[in-house]
Amino acid sequence: MLRSVETRSVSPVFVGRAAELGLLGEVLAGAAAGDPQALLIGGEAGVGKTRLVEEFAAAARRRGAVVALGGCVEIGADGLPFAPFSTALRALRRELPGQFAAAAAGQEEELARLLPEIGTAAAREAARHDEDGMARLFELTARLLERVTAEHTVVLALEDLHWADASTRHLLAYLFRTLRTGRLVVLATYRSDDIHRRHPLRPLLAELDRLRTIRRIDLARFTREEVCRQVAGILAQEPDPDQIDAIFERSDGNAFFVEELAVAAHEGCRTGLTDSLRDLLLVRVEGLPETAQQVARIVAEGGSTVEYRLLAAVARLAEDDLIEALRAAVNASILTPAPGGDGYRFRHSLVREAVSDDLLPGERSRLNRRYAEALEADPTLVPADQHATRLASYWYHAHDAAKALPAVLDAAVEARHRHAYAEQLRLLERAMELWDTAPEAVRRTLRPVDYAEVYPACGGPEAPALSHLDLLAEAAVAGRLCGERESALKITKRALRQLDEEDDPLRAAWFWIQRSRLVQRLARGDGWKEIATAQDLVRGLPPSEVHAEVLATVAHWSMLRQPGPEALTAAERAVEYARMVGADDIESNARLTLGGLMIDAGQIEAGLAHMYEVRDEVVARGLAGVVGRSHVNLPSALEGIGRSEESVDVLHEGLRLTGRMGLREAEGWVWGNLAESLISLGRWDEAAEAAVSAQRRGQTAAPYGSGANSLAFLALARGRVPEAARHLAESRASYGPHDPMPQHDLPIAC
Repeated sequence: MLRSVETRSVSPVFVGRAAELGLLGEVLAGAAAGDPQALLIGGEAGVGKTRLVEEFAAAARRRGAVVALGGCVEIGADGLPFAPFSTALRALRRELPGQFAAAAAGQEEELARLLPEIGTAAAREAARHDEDGMARLFELTARLLERVTAEHTVVLALEDLHWADASTRHLLAYLFRTLRTGRLVVLATYRSDDIHRRHPLRPLLAELDRLRTIRRIDLARFTREEVCRQVAGILAQEPDPDQIDAIFERSDGNAFFVEELAVAAHEGCRTGLTDSLRDLLLVRVEGLPETAQQVARIVAEGGSTVEYRLLAAVARLAEDDLIEALRAAVNASILTPAPGGDGYRFRHSLVREAVSDDLLPGERSRLNRRYAEALEADPTLVPADQHATRLASYWYHAHDAAKALPAVLDAAVEARHRHAYAEQLRLLERAMELWDTAPEAVRRTLRPVDYAEVYPACGGPEAPALSHLDLLAEAAVAGRLCGERESALKITKRALRQLDEEDDPLRAAWFWIQRSRLVQRLARGDGWKEIATAQDLVRGLPPSEVHAEVLATVAHWSMLRQPGPEALTAAERAVEYARMVGADDIESNARLTLGGLMIDAGQIEAGLAHMYEVRDEVVARGLAGVVGRSHVNLPSALEGIGRSEESVDVLHEGLRLTGRMGLREAEGWVWGNLAESLISLGRWDEAAEAAVSAQRRGQTAAPYGSGANSLAFLALARGRVPEAARHLAESRASYGPHDPMPQHDLPIAC
């Protein structure tokens, strides 16, 4: 039976928040004028963040804006990679299908990591995972939003950021930093009382506080007058002043607690309530029929939202009984239909947490097992892009290592395919935790070809079974690609300690190359000691992909720091070995290095021919990482031999390609090289613009330093000595003292 109007718990009247709505109106107006807006809304649980967003969304729609909502999804302690962005972009595509398709044209396969339905699984799985992969996805997402919002005002609202996975946090920070055009509002909400000292959202909030373009709203609790208006709306009548005093005192102005206390008092439960928060939240749940309570407990353990078909499979009730139980829970304002109407969630997450906390340990494990068994029997019970992660979470929390280990590894592979490297790392750490407790018979069934991309480290796809070292190799790469380099460095140390007891020089060499990259990225040195160790390990061994990678790394390191005959020999052998074993990316990079070293050795035309040939090949094949490098190294070589006009032509083509492919880091380098060539041609005003673009587009310190150095030269040439000194100091500081290179030191010295 439906609840009567008198006992509704949600007030039909929106109370207070006039100042906040005024600010939101200003934000919407700014976006409508073409100036992208960023907004964070924080507040304790129950204070009214969701209601404020709902009111703003309704007002925005009345003014012609498209509103795309996405919520961060909590499954136990696991977040789904990019869940709020996937949901919001799906809504945006539904609202503006033609504009979305035009904006995504040509980049569907890459953007399918956020929206799987616009690409193919085969393309995602075949994509190479490199340093630029995640940044490329982020840049293409920013460009997509800029294009879609060129003519339509869009509100992109992401709720419950305190549950966000790391990839979602990184993408949100990227958008906040880089969006410059478009009629767009990016809004995110979070629980301020959940952000403890070690909460992963805390560093992001600190970073965003430094950006002057981001507005903040911190929702306060209601005053007594506002509580009175809220209760009057809930009860559809003027409340008794004494009752208001009691509710205000006990709720302390928290909107959700006001609702619970008002309904409890109206239904005669006032004396039955204790001061315990959990008891306050559970009192109405415990007033439901037993079957409805059982359904509420199942929903609480299933995650933020549980699809109806999945709930039916887990509850194992007759359909009429399940519908009746859901009706009772919805009428009591405990559960509510999820947006889109495909499932159910708790009306407030505080109640879900209270119900979940009230479960017995064995009850929790049993429910997770039933969820996992239902998903195994019918994967279509949840969206395809959530299946692997949710199944892994359910089996893990069911405490079944035999089932959890392969499920967690499947989820790690899915995270890797989506460039969600932080989630991949967390899942691999969970797999390592499960490794020793899973039965050996299960471990023997795990094949590297199914779970490991780093084949050189794991002995190749023909290896009989996945090993613990394979997990360490995958985790080291995931840590490097998601920016958790300290963790990745510890993982390589652990692997090399394990390899001390094994005779496997190729695998050890591979880990030493990983350490070299990490040491350089962490500014702990130039990485040569680690590279030299790897070179010693492969010396005398037959050609292999690892051997080719070591030689290519030696050649590239030497080209930048100590070019000479030994570097040239290493590059030639790297090309030869890579070609022999079919390592195309290593071969292309080694050929670029070889061309540069040949030019250094005086073989100018032959070296340029090599570099032009590689550039044309990788552009035709769409090898994004090498496309970027070829349009940085080739024009640098041309500028070095005085062919500045030719360099500018290549660089302009490089800007077009890096922009289209989302290669933001390479684009920063291209702008920096363009500034240098324009200076040589006497086009100083254009050079200054290019230098500023290098500083703005580069994601690491080096492009910024290059732009600063060009600005220092231009300032000095124009007689602005203090300005030149300031830019020179910026350039020197950006390069740092840990890894001196002639290409940095010589311009500074000049």
